[in-house]
Amino acid sequence: MVEYQKMVRGEEYNACDAYLIQLLNKCKDDCWEYNQIRPTDLQARNLKLQQMLGTSETDTFIVQPFWCDYGTNIHVGKRFFANFNWTVLDEAPVTIGDDCFIGPNVGIYTACHSTIPEERNTRREWAKPVTIGHSVWIGGGATILPGVTIGDNVTIGAGSVVVSDIPSDVVAVGNPARVIKHLK
Repeated sequence: MVEYQKMVRGEEYNACDAYLIQLLNKCKDDCWEYNQIRPTDLQARNLKLQQMLGTSETDTFIVQPFWCDYGTNIHVGKRFFANFNWTVLDEAPVTIGDDCFIGPNVGIYTACHSTIPEERNTRREWAKPVTIGHSVWIGGGATILPGVTIGDNVTIGAGSVVVSDIPSDVVAVGNPARVIKHLK
């Protein structure tokens, strides 16, 4: 439990901790079970999501397949929609507001690793939370990196790589994503 607490607080932790491995394996089984539910059985799908995710609503809709590391660190608002192959490495909290749309093949990552091979090989890691505001659309194939905050009323263009914070009321595209249009 200690390594889990360090992980969600953004402190360095041992990624090979037995309890963390147990939680990861449980979530892998949960993802597999969710992905096996008949796509038209919306009630069973939603019930499974409510069991897996830290916060979700009765109108949460995630198209299968869906993949995540822990699930319990993912918090989505009302009327949330994610398309095929949404992948979330939720070692730190991932908080998403109301009325958000996630395109297909989007990845949201909180896990961080050293760029120094000797350090990376010790399996010591840390995580940074991702926060996404209300009324955000993230286009297909986009990648959201650790520690990023995206404001309200934002569109992230397809294929973009978001490496730093994006303010509210803008359209951002590219690699790295940059603001190309202000909405207000």
